[in-house]
Amino acid sequence: MPFSEKTLDFLFENRLQDSKDWFDQHKKQYQQYVLEPLEELVTQLADTALMLDPLVVTEAKVGKTISRIRRDTRFSKDKRIYREHMWIIFKRGPRMYGTDAPGIYFEISPDNFGYGAGFYSASTEYMDALRRSILAGSPEAVEAVDCYEAQSLYQLDGERYKRPHYPDQPAKLQKWLDLRNISVSTESTDAELLFSDHLAQKVAQDLLLLKPIYRFLLKTAVSVYGGNLME
Repeated sequence: MPFSEKTLDFLFENRLQDSKDWFDQHKKQYQQYVLEPLEELVTQLADTALMLDPLVVTEAKVGKTISRIRRDTRFSKDKRIYREHMWIIFKRGPRMYGTDAPGIYFEISPDNFGYGAGFYSASTEYMDALRRSILAGSPEAVEAVDCYEAQSLYQLDGERYKRPHYPDQPAKLQKWLDLRNISVSTESTDAELLFSDHLAQKVAQDLLLLKPIYRFLLKTAVSVYGGNLME
């Protein structure tokens, strides 16, 4: 079943209540309006994800490709129990939340939805390797930069240095070189699309536009982490 207004209502209310008792009392709504649409979307997007990377995990299961709605607060000052945004992610490796490999993702919140590719938190080692590849003009880097410049749907996201570190480089390269973390994403508030049966088709078409960019991100990850990503 597709997402609906009830999906957004549940995410909002669950976050507002932030109560295990409330969640347990409304668990059927969570399963019907949140979890089932996410599972269906994973299944619908799996072939596209495998076209981008044949080694990503595509199992439609919480902890595999679907985020947990309950937050891990053990190491966080924010002790709120539940998050109001959910996501699916296709990535290599056994750890869905690992930061060694880029992911292909879709996320939804009461305010909007979005999708793209990249990292939640890339390591310093990874970003240094990415910059070296760009500065060296590797074929993969050139193709990724050209791909990004040729489209208008996606934006480069991530924390940036406060001051430009590469002022002598062309502007199109500075966009990448001054990033401290990296993802390429698009966001939408188009509820009609979100609630329609055409959502997966639209997202799949758009994700394929990212192929050169994802391949560049992935090749950099393999160069840094090696065999750990080839299992």
